[in-house]
Amino acid sequence: MVLHKIPYELTVCKVASEASLDLDKDFYFIGRTDEEISLVCITGDVPDDTTERDDGWKGFRIQGVLDFSLIGILSKISGVLADNKIGIFAVSTYNTDYILVKKENFDRAMQVLAEAGYEVE
Repeated sequence: MVLHKIPYELTVCKVASEASLDLDKDFYFIGRTDEEISLVCITGDVPDDTTERDDGWKGFRIQGVLDFSLIGILSKISGVLADNKIGIFAVSTYNTDYILVKKENFDRAMQVLAEAGYEVE
């Protein structure tokens, strides 16, 4: 399985309203529930009305389109990282999964995943 590094530094944040969201940005994950509006974006693209933020994330995606019948992909990756004391923030899209780790753990995360048999590009 190929893991593709995302070339941006990312921020996980909460925003006050949808009005500040710029859907023309290159990298935006939006989660809206009855309790909050969460956003993962390139750090330089954080909206002005952010109410909370956590900077310093780097990420990678599982390359390709994952079939919904596949089981345990995210579990196996998160297990390798957990065994190495590396926390994650995961986001899923229709096509694939994205895994974020704090930037100070990113190189080590890529190393342990490569050692576990994943191809890192």
